Amino acid sequence: MGTNGVVGLVVVILFVVAAFYIVGYYIRKKNQETLNGLEKRKEELFDLPVIEEIDEVKKMHLVGQSQNTFREWNQKWADLSTKSFAELESQIFEVESQNESLKFFKAKAATADADKTLTEMEEQAQKIRQGLKELRETEERNSLAVQKALDIFEELKSELKEEATTFEPAHAELQKQAKQVEEEFTKFVMLNTSGDPIEAREVLEKAEKDTYELEATMKRVKPLVDELSNRFPGQLEELQAGYKKMIDENYVFPEDQITSDIARVTRKVEASLADLEKVELDTVEAATKEIATDIDDLYATMEKEYDARQYVDRNRKVLSEYITHSMRNNRQLLIELDHTAQSYTLNHNELGQTRTFQTEIEELFRRNELLEPKIEKKEVPYTEVQAFYKDAYQILDEIENQQVTIDESIRDLRKGEKEAQEKMDHYEFTLRNLKRYVEKQRLPGLPGEYLEYFFLVTDRVEELSKALNKIRINMDDINKMVSVCDEDMVELTDRTHDLVDAAALTEQVMQYANRYRHTHPDVKAAIDHGLDLFNQEYRYQDALDEIGTALERVEPGAFKRIEDFYFNHPDLV
Repeated sequence: MGTNGVVGLVVVILFVVAAFYIVGYYIRKKNQETLNGLEKRKEELFDLPVIEEIDEVKKMHLVGQSQNTFREWNQKWADLSTKSFAELESQIFEVESQNESLKFFKAKAATADADKTLTEMEEQAQKIRQGLKELRETEERNSLAVQKALDIFEELKSELKEEATTFEPAHAELQKQAKQVEEEFTKFVMLNTSGDPIEAREVLEKAEKDTYELEATMKRVKPLVDELSNRFPGQLEELQAGYKKMIDENYVFPEDQITSDIARVTRKVEASLADLEKVELDTVEAATKEIATDIDDLYATMEKEYDARQYVDRNRKVLSEYITHSMRNNRQLLIELDHTAQSYTLNHNELGQTRTFQTEIEELFRRNELLEPKIEKKEVPYTEVQAFYKDAYQILDEIENQQVTIDESIRDLRKGEKEAQEKMDHYEFTLRNLKRYVEKQRLPGLPGEYLEYFFLVTDRVEELSKALNKIRINMDDINKMVSVCDEDMVELTDRTHDLVDAAALTEQVMQYANRYRHTHPDVKAAIDHGLDLFNQEYRYQDALDEIGTALERVEPGAFKRIEDFYFNHPDLV
């Protein structure tokens, strides 16, 4: 190998050594930075105030499951702070050794192991602290709950002592229950002090539960005592006194059982007081609802009878007068109907209805007459009289309404007759005017169809006149005839004017068409045929149609001009 070769080899070796040194330095530095991070995290973990938190919870004198849970978290921290910390220290020392001896890859692996261990320790420490926090907060809540239960219990004891009468007859049983709760709290303190946390916790839970049950029971007892000892007896005494007073004032009760009912309700109250003494609250509450309903029913019965007397006193004279008034009206209506029946046919059973009214009124009169002496002698319940009065009022009101309707229908008969007579006079006048109007036109004759209808209408008017001149007329039939005649008059008037107009227009059109008679054979033929229809057969409309049609063929629009002039200037035609 030459000098140049040796120099080159030396340069390469120096380059490799330098590169190795640089890489090693970089890796060693990076590992050291990681190691410093681990050291810092380890110190932060060591500095966590876990011991203080454990001591804080320990001072709470936990019992039962809470104490067991605390022991578990305490043991976990002890393991973490001894075994886990020792293992971590060992792993960190291994990292330092490997890094110092330039065993970079082994140092990197040892660093990963230490990081994993430290991460697990941090997570475990966080769980321990969270568990201690939850335990502390739970116990604080529990302590507040226990204190609250104790405060409530002390208030209940004071209430039982200071307001004993408000709980009678249940006071003795409530005192017994309070004594039991007090013994449970005492037993809890004893067990907790002696270091039996599990049983102490069970006793405490029962004491809390019994405290709240006692509170609920006392709240239910108070209103029941007030009802059974004060309100109900007072109401029953009031009912008894009120009943006696009403009997002294000669009230009569239907199926009088008020005294026995008051006695029965009183026995219910006594039985409920006995149940209340044993604090059988469900039974007592159900019974008090029944008692309240029974008392309300008794009040209602007595009030109903009292109100009925006021009603009867107000309406006794009024009803008698109403019956007399209705009877007088009905007799007058019968007289009117009898008189009307001589001149008119009664088609709606007016007489039968009015006789039925008479029977109903007489029955009310009879029943009222029978009640009067009983009312005077106080032998009948006022509610019974009130019921009769109300029924009687309803019947009399209905009768009066129907009496008015019948009376109005009678008046309508006379009014209808007068109107029909006036219409008949108008029909006769119209027929005479139509006849004169047609005669005035000096027509060669009248169509048979028109004459037939004219005579038909005349016959119907004569038939109406005969019906109106009967000794006893039927207004239903007359009204129907008037309706038909009304229609007939309109129809006959229209037919008459149509007939006259057709005849007059025929003459006008014929005069105008004559100018084409010698120049248009078809016009001449139409005029000649139209004259036959006009003079021989009296078919004026047909004659007008034939001549008008022929004229239109010769001079379109001529017929329309003649027609418009005729209807627009009737005075000039």
